[in-house]
Amino acid sequence: MKRAMGYCLVTITSLFLLTSCNLVVFNPKGQVATDERDLIILATGLMLLVVVPVIVMMFVFAYRYRATNKKARYSPRWASSHKIEAVVWGVPLLIIIVLGWVTWETTHALDPYRPLESDTPPINVQVVATDWKWLFIYPDLGIASVNELALPVHTPVSFTVTSDAAMTSFFIPALGGQIYAMAGMQTKLHLIANETGEFRGIAANYNGPGFSDMHFTTLSLSAADFQSWVTKVKGAATPLDHGVYTQLAKPTLRHPVTYYSSVQERLFLDIVDKYEGMNKANKPRRSPLSDAAQRTDQHPSLLAEER
Repeated sequence: MKRAMGYCLVTITSLFLLTSCNLVVFNPKGQVATDERDLIILATGLMLLVVVPVIVMMFVFAYRYRATNKKARYSPRWASSHKIEAVVWGVPLLIIIVLGWVTWETTHALDPYRPLESDTPPINVQVVATDWKWLFIYPDLGIASVNELALPVHTPVSFTVTSDAAMTSFFIPALGGQIYAMAGMQTKLHLIANETGEFRGIAANYNGPGFSDMHFTTLSLSAADFQSWVTKVKGAATPLDHGVYTQLAKPTLRHPVTYYSSVQERLFLDIVDKYEGMNKANKPRRSPLSDAAQRTDQHPSLLAEER
């Protein structure tokens, strides 16, 4: 008994160490993330309708039919009960039917390729995953940034995602689900922020030694603050062209936030087309990056990069 009390005390005390932790998925800041949280809670609750009674009955039966309880009814010839059969098979069947219906509905409602319904026109952002940093191109604004993503609050954002390195996954937990970033391909993701704030974005799929540092800051800003951010980026000294991008794409760790005042036309599609991607039929077509401009497959030493 004393040992059990000791375990309980240690467990309860250790919970205080978790006070600084943040379950981002259950503290959403965007509509998509809110819907996903509600789905997780609903699915978990439905499954607990089976799990909780089973666990409770396990302890009840163990106590009631213990060897020292002489009052417990002993029925060695008992074989079946239609009522128990109906409950044991009926309840899980109903739960599976409900879960199937919920899965069907939410799979379509939360499809990352499905544009979000809003009276506000969406912001288009092209996302490029490189080793080991994130490049964000705003094609409608003609600007770009590295490891910092700014979004106007209450405005849908349409992401077009690709990779210029190993496959990884683009994920902003506070705003919604993740989507794969793959070389030579374009994937789509639609998100919206419900409130202003600063949120963490990560690479959710291992892609090499710099994986743990491949994160970025997402700024959800008011309309005025977003316009100020755009003005600040347009005032940057460096434009983003093929030559600048070639240097940017080289492997680096903990790359600082960088702004580009302008972006060369079709840069994003040229990055995709390097790997014989889906844009081969697009016309007019710029010449692909030259061999000299393309990043070599053999990465330089990370230690050399850091020095």
